[in-house]
Amino acid sequence: MKFGLIGIGSGICTDPTIAKHAAQRAEELGFDSLWTGEHTVYPDPRDELSNADPDYPILHPSTSLAYIAGVTERVLLGTGVLLVPQRNPVVLAKELASLDVVSNGRLVLGIGVGYMPKEFAALGVEFTNRGARADEYIAAMRSLWNDPKPSFAGRFVNFSNINAQPRPVQPGGPPIVIGGTSKAAFRRLADYGQGWYGVALSVEEVGREIERMKAAGAQGVEINVTPSVPLNDETIDAYAKIGVHRLIGGFRQGSEEELILGIEEMAQYIS
Repeated sequence: MKFGLIGIGSGICTDPTIAKHAAQRAEELGFDSLWTGEHTVYPDPRDELSNADPDYPILHPSTSLAYIAGVTERVLLGTGVLLVPQRNPVVLAKELASLDVVSNGRLVLGIGVGYMPKEFAALGVEFTNRGARADEYIAAMRSLWNDPKPSFAGRFVNFSNINAQPRPVQPGGPPIVIGGTSKAAFRRLADYGQGWYGVALSVEEVGREIERMKAAGAQGVEINVTPSVPLNDETIDAYAKIGVHRLIGGFRQGSEEELILGIEEMAQYIS
């Protein structure tokens, strides 16, 4: 079992000094990955779809992870998850390739399609076609990362006679981790993903989702989970037995001291 932490770019970890101390302590203790989420804006007032209050702070993911890359040496840097259909894919491909370069190939690209219509409206992006848009954007970015002469012709993105350097350090581009439990997410996982990320799920729930993803044709992918239950030897063993490869815990938000203590407590399970 591998262990990661999510939230390096949000809440108390938007303070760069705290984020640096947290990242370095996590790497020292053997965590293999640090993850950050993405929301450009939150609805104000908060609505039933939002996972945070409108004043909750969260940094731009590649900005946050580029900073963490500069203060760490080995830990993987994950987006959990980046909302691909909200972005221009040509700009995003450059942004992510740049992050992979400055981190020396440590980027793990977790992606999702988003779920808050008000966020999409604020960005001027159509909400209802976000899944189809995400699929095209993934394919377009892969062309920009891999093809000698990148080109793409689709419903939402078209380009040819261009190039973008440098390419990502990792051959083929950063590994893609698909977030979500919808039928479309599992089809996307089968088509494009090297991993899956499920959030706030019990052992039983993860087991059901693994069966669903296998039925959708996703085989041999890395299973990442932020658990919904407290971790102990018994629960970690239970997640491992059903095929979970990495457990990703959250950062405590009360103070830097509390945050570091939480990292140290979770680290006792790292062997």
